[in-house]
Parts: sequence; C-alpha cells; structure tokens
Amino acid sequence: MTIRPIRTEADYRAALAEIERLFNAERNTPRGDRLEVLTTLVEAYEAQHYAIPAPDPIEAINYYMESRGLTRRDLEPYIGSRGRVAEILNRQRPLSLEMIRRLREGLQIPAEILIQPYRTLEPAR
Repeated sequence: MTIRPIRTEADYRAALAEIERLFNAERNTPRGDRLEVLTTLVEAYEAQHYAIPAPDPIEAINYYMESRGLTRRDLEPYIGSRGRVAEILNRQRPLSLEMIRRLREGLQIPAEILIQPYRTLEPAR
C-alpha cells in the first residue's frame, strides 16, 4: 500500500488493515515509521469524519457525580445552596462563570465542557 491522504471510506479501511498488519512493528524501523505515519493519517481522518461532540454540561456533571459517588449535597460548595443545585441540574438556570470556575477547580471537570451551550427550560410565566 502506498501511503497517501485518506480521502474515502475505502482508503480508511485499507489504512486500518495495514495498521493491523504492522501493529507489532518496532519503533524507529521502516515498518515502525510506516505504522506511525498511517496512524497519524487515520487519526486525522477520524477527527474529521467521526468527531465526537463535547458532552452537554449538565450530563457531564451528572456523569461526574455518578462515577465518583457524589450527591447533590456534594455540589453545594461549587454551585451554591441546595435549591441552586436543583435549579442547575433541573435545567431551570444556566451555570454562571463562577460556578464553572469552581466546578473546574474542585471536581476537575474541564472548562471546555462546562462552557458548552446547552438547553435550559423556559421560565414559568
């Protein structure tokens, strides 16, 4: 297989097959260099064609809570009162910049995720 840009799904599948064939190649050898170049090309193709969108900030907070065994009460130092935590998690109020900063610092939730736009409920009238 000649190394060239991956432009089609067929090119992509061929590159994956070649990567599989070269998978155990030693670094700094011609086969290892070929594997490294093909891997870079596949990563670029996947980033362009199979990009995974950033998660919704509220879904991310819920995931972090579940994965770390946290409760809503554990969010109070980062978000505010129990009522404020409920408003945020129930999408009745958006996260403020200060809340985002505290969640990033305290829970290590990446700010890039927390600043994403997300759906909130319309206020009751």
